[in-house]
Amino acid sequence: MPKKSIIRTEKLCKSFSTGGVQRHIIKNLDTEIYEGDFTVIMGSSGAGKSTLLYALSGMDKASMGQVYFSDRNITNFTSDQLAIFRRKHCGFVFQQVYLMETMSVMDNVLTAGLLTGQNKKQLAAKAKDLFKKVGIGPELWRKFPNQLSGGEAQRVGIVRAVINSPDMVFADEPTGSLNSSSSDAVLNILTEINQNGQSILMVTHDMKSARRGNRIIYFKDGTICGECDLGPYKTGDKERHDKLRAFLTEMGW
Repeated sequence: MPKKSIIRTEKLCKSFSTGGVQRHIIKNLDTEIYEGDFTVIMGSSGAGKSTLLYALSGMDKASMGQVYFSDRNITNFTSDQLAIFRRKHCGFVFQQVYLMETMSVMDNVLTAGLLTGQNKKQLAAKAKDLFKKVGIGPELWRKFPNQLSGGEAQRVGIVRAVINSPDMVFADEPTGSLNSSSSDAVLNILTEINQNGQSILMVTHDMKSARRGNRIIYFKDGTICGECDLGPYKTGDKERHDKLRAFLTEMGW
């Protein structure tokens, strides 16, 4: 059965002007991101991976071309329309976790849900269930972000990202500032929610993180120059590691 497209681009372009010189970061890109996939964008440093992620999510405006998200053309949405759209349909996990320092862990998550008009009692029950799944116990719910470890804060960030049941979770180097054990915990959570049907689009430069994806996209010189299908993730799958390494070597990574 053919996969259903959740994001589609037509002749997508993004350029920046630096010192009077025009830099073309995304060049006439036609691509599709599929529902239910754990899609990973890789590429060399400075290739424009994060720029592509932001353009696909509507966080940044394209210079030219079209972005369709769930069959809606979001390219010409106003800033307010985009904010409302992202709030309802997108979740975001960044390398640096942007939690409100003056709010508790629980209030950070509830606020994200209340902005979409959800019932507070039902929302709190959902938040508690999600916290349990990611290993954030009740003793942390009333703590403030500066009282959390990096791994704990990132797990709270994931709960906030999925509290509204988004169509897509966008993750930009989500393990980039974490130690090995915290990184593994975050990757395990992302893998689990994907296996439960959540669509994920992640940018990473790390092979260990990339192995969690089923579809690897290599971004270079403003366009996609190769893809690798790894299939569903399985722990300890050495062939998966070897296949990804061979693909990245072919891409010149």
